[in-house]
Amino acid sequence: MTVHLIGGGWNEAAYGQVYGPFLAQAGPDPAVACIYLDEGDGPEQAARWADALRRTAPCRPEAVLVPIGGSLDASVLDSVDAVLVCGGLTPAYQDAIAEPLAAYLARRPLPYAGFSAGAVIAARRALVGGWLSDGVRVCPEETAEDLEEIEVRPGLGLVEVTVDVHAAQWGTLPRLIEAVARDLTTSGVAIDEDTVLAVDGTEAEVRGLGRVHLVRAGVQGVTVRAYRAGERLRLGQVR
Repeated sequence: MTVHLIGGGWNEAAYGQVYGPFLAQAGPDPAVACIYLDEGDGPEQAARWADALRRTAPCRPEAVLVPIGGSLDASVLDSVDAVLVCGGLTPAYQDAIAEPLAAYLARRPLPYAGFSAGAVIAARRALVGGWLSDGVRVCPEETAEDLEEIEVRPGLGLVEVTVDVHAAQWGTLPRLIEAVARDLTTSGVAIDEDTVLAVDGTEAEVRGLGRVHLVRAGVQGVTVRAYRAGERLRLGQVR
């Protein structure tokens, strides 16, 4: 099953490329669970996601709100055809969603798309935030997700590469490079906004308006390579 990792962004011109293949994989007029943390703006978020998906293809978005400090009740997914995990405070998403959703998808695999935080936690080793590495700044403080030191936590295990998002827009690529350099993970992808990396096992394809940077640990240090829409890449394994 292809996993669709979306780097964020709300450019309507990219909706077809970003969400189209995911909805097509889910089947005709699919019921799509849109999972997100309710930070007090639940109705507004529900309307925004429903609009984005319906502008892309016929579908039935179903809002699944998880309260801050709560945990996902995965049984609500029994009646849906696909799962979209939305964006917000990434460490909170990992804490509330990763464990129950990983267990559910292991029993009942569904088409999966992750937007921003949802893309990050799709990884086996999720880079949930931080802006310092041993006290040294590696990315803008406003991208830290309420963390100081960069931190990797268990994710869903749907993909074997670590993921960072909003790469060009927020300047997060150096954080991923530092995570690989420090051996917190052995490889990762930094995805721009309005861009999706469609992962099928160890093969992946870039779609959308931006770039994806593949970061790997090598014998002579960390290597970085950029890929644009239409290009395919082979992903490495993560310990």
